[in-house]
Amino acid sequence: MHMYLVTRRRGFASPGELEQAAARSGAAGERPGSGVNWIRTYALAEDGGGLGAVCLFEAESADAIRLHAQAARLPVDEIVPVADTVVVRPDPVGEST
Repeated sequence: MHMYLVTRRRGFASPGELEQAAARSGAAGERPGSGVNWIRTYALAEDGGGLGAVCLFEAESADAIRLHAQAARLPVDEIVPVADTVVVRPDPVGEST
């Protein structure tokens, strides 16, 4: 398994739409043989409204992520392999401003 970042720019019109997409993604990832483990997502405030996302996945391959996105009806702008992780401090708990 390898780590990948997936960008989904301007993929969601509202927080509710993002929540629905997250539910579909979770269900698709739980299917046996999906080849992906969804780690986390950061929602992005896009210019002009709407939301994008940057998602971290552990996956067998970029193709497994593409198949997962297709099964969950999710946009994919870019899939980038993660070379290394540098943790300066843990993610803050709570909402960002």
